[in-house]
Amino acid sequence: MNAKILYVEDDDALSFITIDQLSEAGFEVTHCANGQIALDTFEKEYFDLAVLDIMLPLVDGFTIAKKIRTKDTEMPIIFLSAKSLDEDRLKGFEIGADDFLVKPFNMEELIFKIKVFLKRKNVLVQYQEEEVIALGAYKFFTKNLILALDNKTKELTAKESALLFMLINRKGETLKREDILMKIWGKNDYFLGRSLDVFIARLRKYFSEDDSIQIKTIRGIGFKMEIE
Repeated sequence: MNAKILYVEDDDALSFITIDQLSEAGFEVTHCANGQIALDTFEKEYFDLAVLDIMLPLVDGFTIAKKIRTKDTEMPIIFLSAKSLDEDRLKGFEIGADDFLVKPFNMEELIFKIKVFLKRKNVLVQYQEEEVIALGAYKFFTKNLILALDNKTKELTAKESALLFMLINRKGETLKREDILMKIWGKNDYFLGRSLDVFIARLRKYFSEDDSIQIKTIRGIGFKMEIE
């Protein structure tokens, strides 16, 4: 079965070319010309990956991505934008985007990125036989990606879980920033590095009720998880 792509773009000429090229590459493309139609379509159908323009009529791409992440924490999201503003890229990665292409983009690059994200093996696979990992006072339910403390639970995103798995697997050791970025994001650059800092801050917040669990920043190198 061909991978299903949710493609949201209001430029008719660009949409025509992109749909043709993605279809030629073997993908099943559902095109939406505005953000509201995209949200309605996402609620009704399953998709393997989303390609979202940022500036859209009715509902912008960032809002669509946030909605997707509340329902699906693993589906790859690629943003398209006519602007190359740093704040837009950072916002996109913080929402949970997997990549960001600036228009005019190379169609072969878009197709390559789509294939990479669809094929990439998530580091969660190595833990698929696990059910519960004890972390101090917390328990991590690996199949459902739920972090629990007493009667309180937090559902982690796929990237949060992947980062946590890496820290657990190398507990007490320093993980290099570039190794984390390449393993989870597939690329090492400044903007993804800022996104990694955001994810580390989230994990620290999630574990804030147990002082025995620390995620330390090793300046100039990376991060290390320690549990007393």
